[in-house]
Amino acid sequence: MKPRIKVTINGQVCTGRAGQTLLEIAEHNGIAIPNLCHNGELKHYGGCSLCVVEAEGSPKLLRACSTEAQDGQVIYTESERVVRTRKTSIELLMSDHDGDCRGPCVLNCPASVNAQGYIQAIARGTIRRPCASSRSACPSPPPLAGCAPTPARGLPPADGGGAHFHLLFEILRRRPGHRPGRLPAPQAAATGKRVGIIGGGPGGLTAAYYLSLKGHRVTIVDAMPQMGGMLRYGIPEYRLPKKVLDEEIAEIASLGVEMKNNFRIGVDATFEEFKSRYDAVVVAIGAWSSMPIGCPGEDLEGVLGGIDFLQRVALGERPEIGDKVAIVGGGNTAMDACRTAVRLGAKEVYVVYRRTEAEMPAEQLEIDEAREEGVIYKFLTNPAEIVGENGKVKEMKLQIMELGEPTSGRRRPVPVEGKFETLPVTCVISAIGQKANVAGFEGIELNRKGIIAADETSYRTSVEGSSPWAMPPTRGFHRHRGHRRGPPLRQGGGPVPPRGPGALPEDVPVGEECLSGVFRRLHQAAPG
Repeated sequence: MKPRIKVTINGQVCTGRAGQTLLEIAEHNGIAIPNLCHNGELKHYGGCSLCVVEAEGSPKLLRACSTEAQDGQVIYTESERVVRTRKTSIELLMSDHDGDCRGPCVLNCPASVNAQGYIQAIARGTIRRPCASSRSACPSPPPLAGCAPTPARGLPPADGGGAHFHLLFEILRRRPGHRPGRLPAPQAAATGKRVGIIGGGPGGLTAAYYLSLKGHRVTIVDAMPQMGGMLRYGIPEYRLPKKVLDEEIAEIASLGVEMKNNFRIGVDATFEEFKSRYDAVVVAIGAWSSMPIGCPGEDLEGVLGGIDFLQRVALGERPEIGDKVAIVGGGNTAMDACRTAVRLGAKEVYVVYRRTEAEMPAEQLEIDEAREEGVIYKFLTNPAEIVGENGKVKEMKLQIMELGEPTSGRRRPVPVEGKFETLPVTCVISAIGQKANVAGFEGIELNRKGIIAADETSYRTSVEGSSPWAMPPTRGFHRHRGHRRGPPLRQGGGPVPPRGPGALPEDVPVGEECLSGVFRRLHQAAPG
């Protein structure tokens, strides 16, 4: 055992052991020294500079968290010099403190999942603790991690965020069983309020989870045979095993959420009829219609929409795509479609993209893995015409492109006059974007892109009606200025941000944030 030492701190004689830091001895003796970066499990380096103290005979201030105490030292923790230095340190931190209060990985995760905490718990075998904390910010961390992008990949190595994102996502992509099983969630007492949710995708499921925890009675209706939305019908099995998704949905259902499948607004009930049954309504219908390519020949047999193609495969079908398949687009849907085509047995799979690889919005990991699987990229090309024979796709005429001046952050592709290329194909899959299918919602105002319009601050739609409460949209819906004092029906849901479909995890934080308004309204209207 190390010998005992004595240190005088602010006139108080404190005892400790040789090798202990000034901070450890102070805390052991009931003396508080402010600090931000101290963690008993990590090596100390005094990054925040808030724990500085003054020692008699030392010309410099000492960092209490990293300075070993010496027998007979006399320390002052609140001298004028110490207080002045701490004030300067706080001002510097507040001037640019990105990553100081919360880790870069948490800040850059759309669903605010604590990636490094999750990894640490997997290593220690204490997975239940971080899952409980992660689920407080995100109802289903494992499925979302399995299909999430890695926005922190561009962070400097010193920040650690990129490494944490990549490592956690790869662990949960390849070994999604790293989850704790069912965790009991504390629910508030029943409020007597009923909430109807249209759409059982990530937005709708997130809404159901948080609303149920608040004690409200929740019913989700969805047009598809099973809940999950794009998580089930838009994300291929190799990226997100449906067994994991089923377990997460079952956990949400265990909260008392009623789930009705094969239910279509406009068929099984009108929108007005549905609204009349609930105190609040959430519209979370997502973006299920593929955008057209916009060239002659799109009506030929063998031309498919990217989401339609992925949905059919998810339902167990094997669409006839032939041996030569071309996917038009450069996003993650295009990557999912081309890699799925490979798995269906296509011998030649092309990705046609009008810009270069550097401008592709898809994740670099997906681009690289598709290339490793044999996918051929046709950069700086754009469909000019799809040519058929006997009503079926035969080949695609490609316009050669070049990059012009930048617009919206990326260089604009422009056609090279008179320069074309012909690509023999048996199937063309359009993966250039998605929009909402609003059949049955004719009473809701749409924007010029066919997306449900909602106020950017109140999230109110244009709907008049009896439902006095509803959920605002996630980032998955376009928002517009207007309706600031409009009726209280709002909308939320699937992956359709202002410039087109976005990453699924983006549904979670905005959905939670938007629900706070619904919680307040329901609480204000509660009896008594």
